[in-house]
Amino acid sequence: MLVSDFDFELPEELIAQTPPAVRGSSRMLRVDRATGGVADDHFRNLPNHLRSGDLLILNDSRVLPARLYAVRAGLTTQANSPSPTGRIEVLLTQQLGVGEWSALVRPGRKVPVGETLLFYPTTPDPTNLGAPCLDSETWDGTAPILTAEVLSAGEFGERTLRFAPDPLFLQKLDRIGHMPLPPYIHRNDSVDDKARYQTVYAQTPGSAAAPTAGLHFTPEILTELQALGVIVERITLHVGLGTFQPVRVDRLEDIRLHTELYTLPEATATAINAALKDGRRIIAAGTTTTRTLEHCARRALDLGAPRLASETWVELEPHSGSTNIFLQPGHQFRVISGLLTNFHLPQSTLLMLVSAFLGADQGRERALAAYAHAVRERYRFFSYGDCMLIL
Repeated sequence: MLVSDFDFELPEELIAQTPPAVRGSSRMLRVDRATGGVADDHFRNLPNHLRSGDLLILNDSRVLPARLYAVRAGLTTQANSPSPTGRIEVLLTQQLGVGEWSALVRPGRKVPVGETLLFYPTTPDPTNLGAPCLDSETWDGTAPILTAEVLSAGEFGERTLRFAPDPLFLQKLDRIGHMPLPPYIHRNDSVDDKARYQTVYAQTPGSAAAPTAGLHFTPEILTELQALGVIVERITLHVGLGTFQPVRVDRLEDIRLHTELYTLPEATATAINAALKDGRRIIAAGTTTTRTLEHCARRALDLGAPRLASETWVELEPHSGSTNIFLQPGHQFRVISGLLTNFHLPQSTLLMLVSAFLGADQGRERALAAYAHAVRERYRFFSYGDCMLIL
């Protein structure tokens, strides 16, 4: 198949630039997995479509304020204050080790290996999107808050950075970092994004983007689901570089995703195995959760794990690891039987995942038909937009 097979027309005005005024008030398009039939609904009605014994799995990764602004060490004045020109945008995408991070830098041509970057507090410049000003209220006028050396360079602005040892690194990152809003949101981040570009159950810091299907949940809806007998468990997958990179090949078989780190806790593995044995539904909140669970099933097969109720299922064990799994049409889903997900970019690997979940034969056609319905009915798209429930 070709990447272009997953294209669709989307009016610019349907791309959500802000979250809904009230968390949980989004619209929800219900899609019948067996037939592709659609029905308009609202997320607040999610408890009406789940039942006692269903297992709902969430991704509890916490988004870091991972967008930083730096100057090159050579572009400072004698007073060690940053030059007004030559600022570098740095997006931390994955922690590699103590003090070492993968990152995207812009403009990359100005950041060679061996360069030292100096990070200062910044505030958005209202006259120039993406070009923040130095924050004179929080910067003492002398030393940078953080410093990093460029260790290696990759394609498309990828860099490996090593930050100077600092026991307060995360606190300083929280002080000077900005929420990494996606590039299709054409505004600077705001104070509100610190809370709204974060799920209410976020726990483990490490993501460079939000697991956006989870943004719809409120504590009240989670409580209502559990009162109905829905079992709620969590995995952790730290969303990394892949979510920011467009597909740059023509054929699906040539797609290679970046690696992301995950953890499957013991309680979640136990709950999954019990649900599979009993034939109960497992609903993934988001494509990040889906990729993690399906990777764990593939890993279990490769390790010769015991079979469960049928030849389809395998027993999962708790563990941590990394995955670059790409779920495309033809994939046999071994864990999930339901999916809550936002609407995704044209020609994206996540739209391909949704197509795969909607069937090996007609999945792409069903996904694109559902998206066409969403466009006609003026649903809001992408990270801060509305959602789909596929059951």
